[in-house]
Amino acid sequence: MSRQDIAPGASAAIGAALCSLATRAARRLPRDMSLTSAATLATLDRTGPRRITDLAAVEGVTQPAMTALVRVMEESGLVERRGDASDKRVTLVCLTEAGASYVRTRRQAGVHAFEPLIGELTGDEVEALVAALPALKHLAELENQDRDGPKQRPGSRSAGPR
Repeated sequence: MSRQDIAPGASAAIGAALCSLATRAARRLPRDMSLTSAATLATLDRTGPRRITDLAAVEGVTQPAMTALVRVMEESGLVERRGDASDKRVTLVCLTEAGASYVRTRRQAGVHAFEPLIGELTGDEVEALVAALPALKHLAELENQDRDGPKQRPGSRSAGPR
């Protein structure tokens, strides 16, 4: 199917369905930390160590707010700050093993939240979802690229202020 074959409004309908599922998924996850904290941990898991300024931009918060958030997560043992070997002026925020474990557990909770609902679908509906998996995975990759921006190499200078 080409893009011209897509019915008018199909993109909006798909977007609305995905937004509704994302909202419901967020409501089913543990509420032991803020969504911004959980999103920051997920970003670090996906992209690797980042500068606080990069994390603030990705998560849509101010640099002082991200600094405070990182401090709390650092005190909880979920992240740590490390110097950048290639640029001693740079400090990177890194996920600890406890932070990575938290991200894995949270993702698994999201998977388990949908399993009973998927079990209520018809065989044809499950097959349609299975057929859509490559497109959904690609959509997630595109969203990550858009959200995270170009992956920063540790030590590379970001476009924004430090």
